[in-house]
Amino acid sequence: MSEGTPSEEGTAHPATSLGAAGVAAHVDGGDNGSAPNAEVDEYDRLLAKIGRTYDQDCRVAIHEAGHIVAARLQGHPLGGATVDPGSGFEGRVWGEGHEEAFAEGRGDASDVREALAPLMPEPGEAVSPVSDVFANVQSHCIELVAGRAAERMLLDDDDTPSAADDLRQARELALLICKSEEAMACEIAARDLLLPYGDLMMVLSTVLRIKRTLDAAEIDEIILDVETQNALAMEHRRRAEWRKSELEAARFRAECEPFPAARLRTCSHDQVS
Repeated sequence: MSEGTPSEEGTAHPATSLGAAGVAAHVDGGDNGSAPNAEVDEYDRLLAKIGRTYDQDCRVAIHEAGHIVAARLQGHPLGGATVDPGSGFEGRVWGEGHEEAFAEGRGDASDVREALAPLMPEPGEAVSPVSDVFANVQSHCIELVAGRAAERMLLDDDDTPSAADDLRQARELALLICKSEEAMACEIAARDLLLPYGDLMMVLSTVLRIKRTLDAAEIDEIILDVETQNALAMEHRRRAEWRKSELEAARFRAECEPFPAARLRTCSHDQVS
């Protein structure tokens, strides 16, 4: 979740969708805000309404895309995602069935820590009864810091103010099982987890900026489409390499044709003489 203060009252609702042509104009580096395309004008009006620049909107979308990919890679079901601001956030990703908890002011990591802290073992006590808690804390900490990891990967900078609340929540959870956030090394794990999926995060962030809000089915459909296209591209490369190998083998065989029988007999006679 990207923390922030909404610029205006009532901007938490999903905004009007922007057509693909409008996003393409921005992605291609067009003159933001001055293009004659009506969809670009609509996008600019939306950004003005929520008090956000184009670059800020891209950052929020990439941040939330990082959360999405980290969650799905770890098998966590999602309820949806939005890049529209609301009360106390600039964008957010929520788990399956968790939207109501957010609406009621619950679902924060501090609530989880408060509930679980009395159940955690003291030093010297066995941890096996709560081993599932240890595993879940680590995976959710990775998911929480994945937004900042995505920003650093795709924007190549450390200017990640939107990650402040994520880091706070990761610290809350980490304190259940360790004494410092460094002991978790979650940011390194999140980066390593996301590294092969930069293209998927770019696609998700672009669609998020177009549609503003995605439900779980839409998210999984985008992931499936990108991974299918990647698999097809990999198969095309494999077939091209195989065809190249076949041509090289045929050329090698042509260059190594056996000598004619008559020449072989002549060579044998000379050797006997």
